[in-house]
Amino acid sequence: MREIRTEDAVGHVLCHDITQIIPGVIKDAKFRKGHVVRSEDIPVLLSLGKEHLYVWEKDESKYHENEAAEILCGLCRGDYMERSGVKEGKIELTSTVRGLLKIDTELLDRINGLGEMMIASRHNNTPVEPGDKLCGTRIIPLVIEKEKMEEAVEVCGGKKIFTILPYRDKKVGIVTTGSEVYHGRIKDAFGPVLKEKVKEFGGEVMGQTITDDNPEHTRKAIEEFITQGADMVLVSGGMSVDPDDKTPLAIRSTGARVVSYGAPVLPGAMFLLAYYEKDGRQIPVAGLPGCVMYARRTVFDLVLPRLMADDPVTKTELDKLGRGGLCLSCEVCHYPNCGFGKGW
Repeated sequence: MREIRTEDAVGHVLCHDITQIIPGVIKDAKFRKGHVVRSEDIPVLLSLGKEHLYVWEKDESKYHENEAAEILCGLCRGDYMERSGVKEGKIELTSTVRGLLKIDTELLDRINGLGEMMIASRHNNTPVEPGDKLCGTRIIPLVIEKEKMEEAVEVCGGKKIFTILPYRDKKVGIVTTGSEVYHGRIKDAFGPVLKEKVKEFGGEVMGQTITDDNPEHTRKAIEEFITQGADMVLVSGGMSVDPDDKTPLAIRSTGARVVSYGAPVLPGAMFLLAYYEKDGRQIPVAGLPGCVMYARRTVFDLVLPRLMADDPVTKTELDKLGRGGLCLSCEVCHYPNCGFGKGW
């Protein structure tokens, strides 16, 4: 930091705020620390009584906070994102589409661990809408060593920390099991719920087939939807461990690869996720427990956005849902603005 005449300050970076005071009107910083002085600023600075300024001494081994912020933004920003302008070393990113926010959490942690820079974000695997804020980035000091930013670039190795997977226009088949529904003894309550949830993410329900408790009938219904071009099949009912609950058997008998039968989430512990391979495609087949029919939010609400964005789900990821996998069934539901399902 050095002191120079205000008239000689064009192009230099202020090391301190300069406050403007007009009694009864304003008392605020007219120029912020980090501001690059322009020729048109000189008369204003002089009018504020600033004959001399303290400025950052230019050093080719360092970046100004705004220069470094641009580099950090480039490491974060993937497709379908808008950025804010840079101010005091800060840049924010927002979504331009409906989709699923994916975060390389390992890279995020490593960048934040470097020091002198920070990234604060939403949770990984969060559904986002156009205009939703994704993250805020900031360079902490006024100037930062170029070597530090080069290290950040090297850590990322060409990868983006944030990506958005837009939802796909998926065709979805629904298979509802249960002799009580099949024979008309009770009214089906699963169909309307599932249709509404699929519609929320832009999917198209091809149809709904109701089967009895015979797993062979359920298997055929699943395979018929796949033959008709379904991108996903949802199978509801018959998911517990009672002897007459045969839905898991029916899903397995299609030859689908079962990722997991059971998830550390309440409501939704008896959830089953499998993938049926056809023509090189991995078609999700999900077995949905009864809670999906009546609970406001369940494991299905956590997994569905990923399935609609063609984001494969692994058993390891499902296992991590135990951290935050307990829905508190609040009287007023604030999901997704709560801790439910943020473990992955």
